[in-house]
Amino acid sequence: MSTMITWNATEAAHPARDAARRSMNAVTAKDKETWLALFAEDAFIEDPVGPSPFDPEGKGHHGKDGISAFWDLAIAQVERFEFHIDDSFAAGDEVANVGTITTFLPGNMRVDTEGVFVYRVNDAGMIRSLRAFWELDRAMGTARQTTP
Repeated sequence: MSTMITWNATEAAHPARDAARRSMNAVTAKDKETWLALFAEDAFIEDPVGPSPFDPEGKGHHGKDGISAFWDLAIAQVERFEFHIDDSFAAGDEVANVGTITTFLPGNMRVDTEGVFVYRVNDAGMIRSLRAFWELDRAMGTARQTTP
């Protein structure tokens, strides 16, 4: 099995970058409770930003209940995640990570999602928002069979 998180970006500590890395670690571990604990009570997720099969109205997933439902809809269905982060730009209370998330789906399918993943934190380092900029058609264009 390959490495779950490949970090080719700066290692410089920043509250939002640190929160993003904790988020990726929880996702690769399939640890929903740890992941949910990273989010502020009033947090929201837009993944991807705008209307999508995960969010038909494009309004995002709000609060712990909405974020938990997003996990069940989008994360729990994936057998394995691999994160490959090529760059990371921190400013203010946010970080924008540039890279690819590879998802391994049931039926030996693999999809590579290239994007920019923006995390904003509050003063306590809790995630206030996660906004993922990626294109569904572009990601689905990478779908392919993998060997079992």
